[in-house]
Amino acid sequence: MQKITSAAHYIKRLIAEGEHQQLDFKFAITDSRKIAKTLVAFANTDGGTLLIGVKDNGNIAGIRSDEEYYMVEAAATMYCKPRVNFSTKKWTVEGKAVLEVLVEKSTEAPHFAEAEPKKLSAYIRIADENILANNVLIKVWKRQHHPKGVFIEFSEIEKNLLRYLENNDEVSLSKFCKITMISKNMAENILANLIYLDVIEIFYHEQHFLYRRKPASKNAPEPSRLSGLVV
Repeated sequence: MQKITSAAHYIKRLIAEGEHQQLDFKFAITDSRKIAKTLVAFANTDGGTLLIGVKDNGNIAGIRSDEEYYMVEAAATMYCKPRVNFSTKKWTVEGKAVLEVLVEKSTEAPHFAEAEPKKLSAYIRIADENILANNVLIKVWKRQHHPKGVFIEFSEIEKNLLRYLENNDEVSLSKFCKITMISKNMAENILANLIYLDVIEIFYHEQHFLYRRKPASKNAPEPSRLSGLVV
């Protein structure tokens, strides 16, 4: 009886937090491809917990069978590239089974989800949403994993960008291309390099990725960061 009480307390405490960057609720899993998006978003960001058998409003519905576990396993192994490691715990609350899926932050980011047949996309977790990662973030991840480091040439274009950011709060990718008259691919590479060097930071605002100078002082207050992303 004590074990059931503890399980109920633990799960209800999680539910009381509501969905957020590291917690998601799923009433049921009907499509392994869709759940792959959540798994890679957690793995690419700060990890997280998925509660299956819980409605969006926090009501406990319970899972119907062990089929839920096998669909998560299929999502992690078949529709996540590279695969996402996870662990599970099954809890009984009010006579209903809740499956807890635990995903740790990955050292192999970026992970991609095959949300559609033959189409791989990387996702990150921001608040309670899975957001499609842009090319700049993907390039930053790849630089972080480069075995021999990355050679970066600091040209007049980079200097012009930093001067622009001294007088403006942020810049978008399209604005950067416009003020420097360079290609989108070249602009993405420069932004990725400067993020990799910890000179600028990427943040997400009103459904757009933007870029700004990092605070000059390490002691200066900063917004919370996740995998190089500020929210």
